[in-house]
Amino acid sequence: MIIALDAMGGDYAPEETVAGAVTWSQASDDVVLLVGREESLQGELVKYDYDRERIRIINASQVMGMDEPVASLRKKQDSSIVVATRLVKEGQAEAVVSCGSTGAQMAAATLVLGRLEGIERPPIVAGAPGVKDRVTLLLDVGANVDCKPQQLMQFALLGSVYASAVLGMKNPRIGLLSNGEEEGKGNKLSTETYALLQDQQGMNFIGNVEGRDLFFDKAEVVVCDGFVGNILLKALEGFAQLIGMSCLAETGQMPSLFARLDNSKVGGAPLLGINGVSIVCHGSSKREAVYNGIRIARQCVAGQMVAKQQSALRGQQK
Repeated sequence: MIIALDAMGGDYAPEETVAGAVTWSQASDDVVLLVGREESLQGELVKYDYDRERIRIINASQVMGMDEPVASLRKKQDSSIVVATRLVKEGQAEAVVSCGSTGAQMAAATLVLGRLEGIERPPIVAGAPGVKDRVTLLLDVGANVDCKPQQLMQFALLGSVYASAVLGMKNPRIGLLSNGEEEGKGNKLSTETYALLQDQQGMNFIGNVEGRDLFFDKAEVVVCDGFVGNILLKALEGFAQLIGMSCLAETGQMPSLFARLDNSKVGGAPLLGINGVSIVCHGSSKREAVYNGIRIARQCVAGQMVAKQQSALRGQQK
């Protein structure tokens, strides 16, 4: 498998992105294409003993800054994220992984790879740990802050396909995040989305779920807009850090649960609804997170995630 890595994206690029790619190449038979400024990447690679057949450099002269407006992407067609995404479009790579600007990555994926038919906006999916080592998928977690009911319904369908195709969950239960379990609870977006989901045949919609339900095996997939999802995800990360630090200070040990909340172990999350595999990693990712982001990309390709999304969407349109 060939995976393109935006080696210039992220707070610790290219040092940590290159390190993660080299580690992956040593543990697998995959080829990683390091996309970025060739001189910088060569300067990092000299630190390692690596297989030159499995680590290759694709030069890209420009870099999209983490705080740079997404509109700048149109003027930076030789940026590492655009070049890496184009490699997937051209069939030279099977997935792209980036720790850079989420907005830029989403824009590159949408403009270069294109959305799947029937999808208005691609969401990002992330997992919340739960009881008995279960995971609840939450989407959207930041790609789309303003959404319409139809778009949330699409998120539900895409999340369901990802849960079954990549994570092996059978007939995943779909919940709608709200401020109460009752059907009438929530704002206008919630109540209108509820009605749409309730009418979808073949979707295992169980109704509203509350924030606390994420951790207690209430549903495999929970849907919300990206504004709410991103706040919830970051609040969870911050609270986990607080509890973890408190436990460490009081007992000298970190509970094993917190390893499941560690960004470096999770790696990354796929953009769904895109005609290709594009994995979004945390901007603060270091080598272990980069390694695991590549691992997620491989799982998505091996699970035929894009083809299964297309099939599910065709079924919905009939």
